[in-house]
Amino acid sequence: MLNSKVIHVNGVFLGTAIMNTSMSTLRFYATHESVRTLHNACMPDLLALYCQVRRLFNNSRLTLQGA
Repeated sequence: MLNSKVIHVNGVFLGTAIMNTSMSTLRFYATHESVRTLHNACMPDLLALYCQVRRLFNNSRLTLQGA
């Protein structure tokens, strides 16, 4: 691991983006159950990864509120 960035949405810690040794992709380490399906997903940049994580987290919150 060369570098990492914490990913949180609305104050909720969801996981960490970890720079792969190839330096061309970021791997997501999920810590929150709502984004567990993205665990170990690789994305080309932090913005793409953050948008996917945020979308999944927000969708799971809407599903829980509608139930």
